[in-house]
Amino acid sequence: MLESPLADALVGIRVLDLSRLLPGPFLTMVLADMGADVVKVEDPRVGDYLRAFPPAKGGMSGRFLAVNRGKRSLALDLKSPAGRDAFSRMADQADVIVESFRPGVMQKLGVDYATLAARNPKIIVCSISGYGQTGPYTHRAGHDLDYIALAGVLAMTGPREAAPQMPGVQIADLAGGALWSATAILGALVGRHRTGKGAHLDISMTEGALALLAAEVGNLDCGARPTRGSEVLNGSAACYGIYRAKDDRYLAVGALEPKFWIALNQAIGRPPNVGELVGNPAAQAKVRAELAEIFATKTAAEWHAHLEQHDCLVEIILELDELSAHPLHQAREVFFHIDGGPGVGEILQVRTPVGRPKAPVAPPPKLGQQSREVLAEYKFSDAEIAALIP
Repeated sequence: MLESPLADALVGIRVLDLSRLLPGPFLTMVLADMGADVVKVEDPRVGDYLRAFPPAKGGMSGRFLAVNRGKRSLALDLKSPAGRDAFSRMADQADVIVESFRPGVMQKLGVDYATLAARNPKIIVCSISGYGQTGPYTHRAGHDLDYIALAGVLAMTGPREAAPQMPGVQIADLAGGALWSATAILGALVGRHRTGKGAHLDISMTEGALALLAAEVGNLDCGARPTRGSEVLNGSAACYGIYRAKDDRYLAVGALEPKFWIALNQAIGRPPNVGELVGNPAAQAKVRAELAEIFATKTAAEWHAHLEQHDCLVEIILELDELSAHPLHQAREVFFHIDGGPGVGEILQVRTPVGRPKAPVAPPPKLGQQSREVLAEYKFSDAEIAALIP
């Protein structure tokens, strides 16, 4: 079993997770994988909304089961004075708070950064929102598609002179929100070690997605006008694209460099010409049509068997149900199972690049499952716990 060298990196770090749905929970799972003690503080009535998304296993959403391993759940009503006071006491002892409410909600609840930092100057609060804690869109509603629209990501996705195409994963939620938040939290923890002070981290998912376009902004600054289907890496070049095989499977061709383009053409029986790498749009269309005709003569498996003998950067595009059986992912132990307990059984999990969490891994919690033990660890008396948890 591949265990991460970071599996104990955050042991002793206490995280209170107020977030819901995808960005915050994915972020706190990464922190939990590195040893942090993550407590999901959930509304006693509905909890994390992601719990209710179909399909489900044992009454728990597959999506929820996928991004909430290694955490515990505390059911606490922050709208009640007792719940708010209890959370404030917990924040006095915590290191990190993650929240994804609309800007201003934490202040209405009386647990905003300024209030909590006055009690615990070392606290780090990470606020994940669509458009940031300031600016004209502070209170504007949105989802991943809206964020990547305003970030320019959608404009770069799809064929030239056609409608933008929806990506298959939540780019703003995961890359723009969760991963930038993880980076910011780890930086804030290092900074606190040096200064003794916490921080309020304002993570805009729109800005996080926009930052992924840094290289294209560099092209824009040089007088180009990057857009979908016009750049080498998003569809303009025949050497870097997707081709259909005889069996209607697809191949990803990434032969950008001259040596790989030569190797590819030699392997498929086509005269190599490195000048084709920089041809104009009409020339690229001609080469693309020729490649499409050639790739359509064999199945994807036949091409794989033939081309793996050549160093030419062609891979079969895998469907999700094929991933866990692929030899690369098996060798790297990307997938693993954890025991979800009665009614749930084994839960398939994906490790992140920071590594596999330390075994045994606690399964995603039921709503409020560890409420009493969490409060006891945060030094609440039996009488106080009984008053908070009926």
